Amino acid sequence: MAPPVTERGLKSVVWQKIKTTVFDDCKKEGEWKIMLLDEFTTKLLASCCKMTDLLEEGITVVENIYKNREPVRQMKALYFISPTSKSVDCFLRDFASKSENKYKAAYIYFTDFCPDSLFNKIKASCSKSIRRCKEINISFIPHESQVYTVDVPDAFYYCYSPDPGNASGKVAVMEAMAEHIVTVCAALDENPGVRYKRKPLDNASKLAQLVEKKLEDYYKIDEKSLIKGKTHSQLLIIDRGFDPVSTVLHELTFQAMAYDLLPIENDTYKYKTDGKEKEAVLEEEDDLWVRIRHRHIAVVLEEIPKLMKEISSTKKATEGKTSLSALTQLMKKMPHFRKQITKQVVHLNLAEDCMNKFKLNIEKLCKTEQDLALGTDAEGQKVKDAMLVLLPVLLNKNHENYDKIRAILLYIFSINGTTEENLDRLIQNVKIENESDMIRNWSYLGVPIVPQSQQGKPLRKDRSSEETFQLSRWTPFIKDIMEDAIDNRLDSKEWPYCSQCPAVWNGSGAVSARQKPRTNYLELDRKNGSRLIIFVIGGITYSEMRCAYEVSQAHKSCEVIIGSTHILTPKKLLDDIKMLNKPKDKVSFIQDE
Repeated sequence: MAPPVTERGLKSVVWQKIKTTVFDDCKKEGEWKIMLLDEFTTKLLASCCKMTDLLEEGITVVENIYKNREPVRQMKALYFISPTSKSVDCFLRDFASKSENKYKAAYIYFTDFCPDSLFNKIKASCSKSIRRCKEINISFIPHESQVYTVDVPDAFYYCYSPDPGNASGKVAVMEAMAEHIVTVCAALDENPGVRYKRKPLDNASKLAQLVEKKLEDYYKIDEKSLIKGKTHSQLLIIDRGFDPVSTVLHELTFQAMAYDLLPIENDTYKYKTDGKEKEAVLEEEDDLWVRIRHRHIAVVLEEIPKLMKEISSTKKATEGKTSLSALTQLMKKMPHFRKQITKQVVHLNLAEDCMNKFKLNIEKLCKTEQDLALGTDAEGQKVKDAMLVLLPVLLNKNHENYDKIRAILLYIFSINGTTEENLDRLIQNVKIENESDMIRNWSYLGVPIVPQSQQGKPLRKDRSSEETFQLSRWTPFIKDIMEDAIDNRLDSKEWPYCSQCPAVWNGSGAVSARQKPRTNYLELDRKNGSRLIIFVIGGITYSEMRCAYEVSQAHKSCEVIIGSTHILTPKKLLDDIKMLNKPKDKVSFIQDE
């Protein structure tokens, strides 16, 4: 079986570590504390616990460290903060002098390594007020049970901007990403063999070398003071340009489709029911969401009404087709089922909103996109002229510019780059001169745009025998990579190791005779499983996140965990790509707006 992480995977691992290293460390029976958080730790705690969990740990109030607060001198304060100048300065203001201290005493826990300059500043200013000062090594967000993000602002811009003036910014971003990735490994108690994809750029190689060095340093000085050898896990580091297709294709699985087509911000979906505006957070606390988020929209639209009919037939409250208005009436009659039905109403609304957008314009796009992405049509016939496939989309006045740009990009990806003349003609005909950098700037990610690349495109797995929907034939490249990594089929020339002694890592349990006997290792493997950790520089898509769950489900002995600098949607990615050749101050100005 996969490693024995509890109910919510990575979220649970992070919460347990915070509970042990922070709350258990400073807990006193019957003593309540005030908790101070900065921007990052607010996001971190929100991702893995609720206020009720904090109350159980003796926290009575949670405050923002940046804001002015009234002193509460009879209470002790727990500071859970990032080791940044901004957060440390806010802490020092709270303990400016003994007569002006805001709290009785302070317990400080840093998410990551605190630089000596900041530590010495604290020591010189208010060491007598401090009861604890520790680093807990968690500087990532567990976004889902098998998905994490590292909080490195502007990472995409600095990693892919062509401006040589950004070199120092890129070095700082790479260092920060490496440090954060090490804390992911540490939280999982893994010291993985580190590998990287050699192409399309050298970012993955540089980051992999940094991570390997920092892992080595971390496990020399971990809390047990023992040098930890390589575990039976693997960390793959990849540049975003490895699969441009999956980033712009319209996905029809529920979560990916919803985040692409609907204005969902901070996982919050707004909808109307019974004439009222409502909000729902799409989170893993919702079992129904977890159950259906990776299913095709067609399956979701069949399943939710079935669930609703099951409930309604239990009480014989409604008969026939279940409508939203009938469900609203049902909720009034059956308070006991209200919570259950509310979830179903949310997801039915969400599915119907997706389908309304789909029927309006997206359905026509999807066949074109799939044919361009795969180079074959639904019958398996080879696409002879990609331009003929693209033209109907460009001539359709109902399609938005973003959708036309996505189709043009799929056309260019399908032919491995095009001529300057052809690209100019496409841009002029569609009248997207102002957005042309959304296409041209892909070259900074190592993706062939102009001129055409003479290198062949990587071979894909034949999945023609797998049952799928005609408008969802494309499989993200990352799924091939995950499966090949688990089966130990990754080409070592394409995927070099950084580790001096790479972990012998094979999903089947095969192991060198010089290591532990095969039977012992297989027994260990069955008990503990193994992990494949992936980090993509420059964002991951919801479809790639789905692959981590699908591959983990199919390969029971391996848990796949995927992460990146951020989770992207096609529109946001195109906006970011457009800004790559702009000066940094202009990018920041546009983002602030």
